[in-house]
Formats: sequence, structure tokens, C-alpha cells
Amino acid sequence: MTTEGALVIKIGTSSLTDGEGGLRLSVMAAVVEVLTQLCRQGYKVVLVTSGAIGVGCARLGLEQRPTTVAEKQAVAAVGQGRLMRIYDDLFSVMDQPIAQVLLTRSDLVDRVRYVNANRTFDQLLTMGVIPIVNENDTVAVEELQLRVGDNDTLSALVASMIHAHWLFLLTDVDRLYSADPSQDPQARPIERVFKGIPLLIKADDTGKSGWGTGGMATKLTAAQIATAAGVTVVITHGQYPSKILQILEGESIGTRFDPDPQPLSARKRWIAYSLVPEGTLILDEGAVEAVAKRGRSLLPAGVIGVTGEFE
Repeated sequence: MTTEGALVIKIGTSSLTDGEGGLRLSVMAAVVEVLTQLCRQGYKVVLVTSGAIGVGCARLGLEQRPTTVAEKQAVAAVGQGRLMRIYDDLFSVMDQPIAQVLLTRSDLVDRVRYVNANRTFDQLLTMGVIPIVNENDTVAVEELQLRVGDNDTLSALVASMIHAHWLFLLTDVDRLYSADPSQDPQARPIERVFKGIPLLIKADDTGKSGWGTGGMATKLTAAQIATAAGVTVVITHGQYPSKILQILEGESIGTRFDPDPQPLSARKRWIAYSLVPEGTLILDEGAVEAVAKRGRSLLPAGVIGVTGEFE
């Protein structure tokens, strides 16, 4: 099997760490082996990894995730280096080159920096390098709206940026359910989500491990962003990364989200998902009809009110 398709694989803190924040080296080794195999089959592979804060907490002997911005930044700085060192050691055994890419919301909001980041990814993938991506927690400040907030969303934005074919969200459950199966015995497994069909489920807001920032809700947001860009999204269990190979061979594993058959243009995706809203325009009925239903541009005459401050 040889392909030039791009894949983004995101692995969460719950898959990478044990209950105390320590790394599961066996899972990391399995991920490294699968990603290297994919590269040798002709895929262009990007890994979005969580775990920096969890690893930092374990390194510093902290029993729970820090709460203040300064603490998070400091702990992430401690954990990020150790996390990358382990990835580098494991990939070196496989003779697979990697690169560290740290992003913030600012890199995605600014159009010039967004385009430059895209070019960097393109060059790295052309060279056969696996970019390992994480949010730059040491400098991103949530209060200034410069954080993406979670690596599920970050992975979807990266998949959209590089025009990936697939986004795999590796987590601590085997697939999406209609409700939390640990709390609702009537929860039904969902194998496939077709584009355009409403998905009515109860999704948790945060992960269960206590060390991560995501939950199923963030994965659904990521799926919405990525499928709008024409990316096929799969949620599957992170402890069995070899299932990625089976999914690419056509097996029905996990939950698959079908891509939009008419994806948004790259610029519209950047506007819709990368930018941070800073105000609101209130439109008259004619402008709403023109913009929302007929795809027309907004004219100043259609604006009847403005809130917020922006250029």
C-alpha cells in the first residue's frame, strides 16, 4: 500500500499516562511503531500529543493538576522537554526523524503566521519527518484568548491546515456512545456519523483522568471542524494504535465521522474556526437572508447594530 495522503493522529493524556500522571511507555512505543510504519507505507504523518502537564506533575511530585496559569506554564515547561526526549529516543530506535512544533492560538489567528506554519508542515512532511505538535502551554495565556484550549481542537485545526485525509482521535474509550456507558446502561455505541445528520448525544465536558483538558465534547467539536474541511475523523481506543492500520484497510473500528462532500474553502475554514470572535454584528432581515441563505457578502447597509471592540 502506497499513498500520499496526510494523516493526523492525536493521542490524549488519558492514553499516555497512568492514573498518577506517569507515562505509559508501552503505549508510546506502540504509537511510535505504528506511525513509523505508516510513514514507510507512503503516508505523511503528524502526531498531536498531550501529556506535557501530566508528565511535569509526575516529575515534580504533584498529586493533582495545577490550577493557576503560572503553575500550568511552569509545569508544562518541565514536562514538555521530558515528553519530547522520550519520543525522540523511541523514534530514533526506528530510525524515523521527528520535529517538535509548538503552536498557540496566535499562530492560527494571524493569517501570515498561519500560512507560514502551513508551509513548515508541508516542508517537514515532504522531507519524511513526523511533526510532533503540542500547544505551547508555556507562553499561551487563556485569559487573553490566546489558547486553543485542548489538543482535540488543535488536532482538527492542524488537519484542516494541511488538508489531511484522516484525523484519528485516540482516547480512553473504544468509540462514541449515545451517553456515558459507565453511567447509563442504555448507552448505545455509534459506529458511523453521516454528514448532515444531527448527532443528539450527551457529551461530558472534561476528561476522566484528572490530568487532561478534553472530554468527548471536545472530540465532537474537533470532528465538526475537521469534517467541514473534508477530513474523515475516527474516534478509537488509544491503547491499541495498531487499529489505525486496520481502519485504513477498511475495517469498521471505533466511530467514523464522514467528511463534508463540499468542504469549505481554506480561507473560510480559517475564518470560521481559527479566529477568536471579538464582537457582534446585528443584521436586518434582508442581510440575514442574503448572507445565511444565498451566500452573499455583507454590505454596511445591512448592519443595524454593533457590540464589542474590533478593527
